Amino acid sequence: MAPGTGKRVALFATCINDTMFPSTPKAVVAVLERLGCSVEFPTDQTCCGQMLTNTGYFKQALPTVKTYVKAFEQYDYIVGPSGSCVGAVRHQHPMLARHAGDEGLAKASEDVITRTYDFTEFLVDVLGVTDVGAYFPHRVTYHPTCHSVRVAKVGDRPMRLLEAVRGIDLRPLPYSDQCCGFGGTFSVKNPDVSVAMGADKAHHVMETGAEYLVTGDNACLMHIGGLLHRMNAGIRTIHLAEILAHTDAEVPA
Repeated sequence: MAPGTGKRVALFATCINDTMFPSTPKAVVAVLERLGCSVEFPTDQTCCGQMLTNTGYFKQALPTVKTYVKAFEQYDYIVGPSGSCVGAVRHQHPMLARHAGDEGLAKASEDVITRTYDFTEFLVDVLGVTDVGAYFPHRVTYHPTCHSVRVAKVGDRPMRLLEAVRGIDLRPLPYSDQCCGFGGTFSVKNPDVSVAMGADKAHHVMETGAEYLVTGDNACLMHIGGLLHRMNAGIRTIHLAEILAHTDAEVPA
């Protein structure tokens, strides 16, 4: 439940976090529980369908809309640690339903997405906090991922949360508005361009002198992090939720 509201909060873990970066949804739960929320994990949830939709497989993506509605329709708040996936749910699910001629599903989807929040939105807009009690005494630079900014429209919420972390040394990232080149299937269909864009981003990260690169989307972190590793940059990647979950001086695993 959200503190003082008696309302139910569900975790939308997203498939990439569930299968590859489970520490991120765990961190989301840790932060929300610290702030007085009781968080549930609906086991029916699965992929948001963005990869299928972006590639034009609307028919194949439709079941993900049905699954999302079924998994989350009973909750007052649905919170996900991915601006990309939250943006896909908001902007693609009703479209997919209407493309299939299912107006009932479209309306049900529209109802559920009004309660779907990026993690940073939920903290700032619903819980009304920017200082979550985090402590992270390290040099950090933040990359605002394309979908979080342009689709989910998280705005300056991630920076406001980072600025409130005790001990942090927050370094501005040059050309932060430029895409890292991942783009889901874009990186598969256009690998050379994707790597070139990612390399530019990695070099800008190194210019900051940061120890950690942070974003709100692990897919982008995976892409940039791989390039930083190949360059022997010595810079670690970390999701915003994991910084906010950190409450002492220990270096995160």
